Amino acid sequence: MKTTCTLLLLVLGLAARAQSVEFYGSPSSIISSGAVIPEGKKMLWTSGITAGVADSSAQAGTAARFGDTKTQALNILGTLQKTLKEKGLTFREVLMLRVYVAPDKYTGQYDYKGWNEAYSQFFGTKENPTKPIRSTIGVAGLVSADKFIEIELVAVYP
Repeated sequence: MKTTCTLLLLVLGLAARAQSVEFYGSPSSIISSGAVIPEGKKMLWTSGITAGVADSSAQAGTAARFGDTKTQALNILGTLQKTLKEKGLTFREVLMLRVYVAPDKYTGQYDYKGWNEAYSQFFGTKENPTKPIRSTIGVAGLVSADKFIEIELVAVYP
């Protein structure tokens, strides 16, 4: 009987693991190289979104109004976190992020460091060890010259 129970627990454990998204890649990287999604999994896709106003008291056209790339990224990730929660998901279920970074109109520079700092507050942490697949693409501009980052998200239901 004990052997049968042990075997059953092993099979159930393998079945549960087979139903989970399997990420692969270098453990030292902040992102995964790829993932395998079990057949039949339901997925959530978002359109690209940009940041809302960071400081409503700041004058339109000033750097403070929407903030720098990191500030905008944190704003967007907060919005995505709310969207996921509304759909019964968390950042643990995020499969992929596609990120467009435009140069900061005040510095003329692409702020990939700021983006990575914001990302690292939500992914690959003790609270959320998930390191999604990710592309970060430098673009000439986004929907508004005040917007320096746009993020698309794909999540997989558990």
